[in-house]
Amino acid sequence: MADTADQKKSTHRRRVRLLPPPAWWPLPAAALLGLAAGGAYGVLKAPEYAATSYVVAVPDDTTEPATALGFAQAYARIATSSSTLAYAQPRAGIGAAKLRTQVRAETSPESPMIAITGTAKSAGEAADIANAVADALSLSSNQAAKNTGVQLLLFNQAVAPSEPASASPALSGAVGLCAGGLLGGLWLLTRPTAARRRDGGPVTEAPEGPVAETVEEYASLPAQGEPAAAKEKESVR
Repeated sequence: MADTADQKKSTHRRRVRLLPPPAWWPLPAAALLGLAAGGAYGVLKAPEYAATSYVVAVPDDTTEPATALGFAQAYARIATSSSTLAYAQPRAGIGAAKLRTQVRAETSPESPMIAITGTAKSAGEAADIANAVADALSLSSNQAAKNTGVQLLLFNQAVAPSEPASASPALSGAVGLCAGGLLGGLWLLTRPTAARRRDGGPVTEAPEGPVAETVEEYASLPAQGEPAAAKEKESVR
């Protein structure tokens, strides 16, 4: 008897072990994979710092403020031009081609102020890039101030940031977790069902409960135009 009980237990354990995984297993698997990938990216990627300096377009006594606003938009477009970067290259300490990828200029249509942001792997280098481009832009634009009636002045100098601007490993992991969960959910919605005919047609499952009873009653009724006696004969056969 003990051997029979042990055999039943071992058989039950084998059956439990052979149970297929749940249908929703790709969702947590994709989420965990995304979490691991995002966290690894945040840890392995070098931090990036960003520093911003501000210059403002100031009109002279003979120029309207709206004119200064328009020149601020124009100067923001040439902040990353080859001529401006050629002026900024000696102070920034890097080549013009690389400097172009590490600086950007932004302005607002409602304000004559230009924000020049430098990015680098170190905080000091990011501040040096922003200040170099801001000084170069002011110098080149002020050479034509007599003709334009607008002068660029340094409003705020960039300082070395204390924290990187790039995402932390925790944030990268959270983004990866969300992205993985989203991909897993999309896969669950679009994956083909396990029950498919060999010719590719869908397999319909038999209804259960009250729906099944209604279907059986409807199937027992004679077809339209068919006498009931013929239906009964077919059922007897």
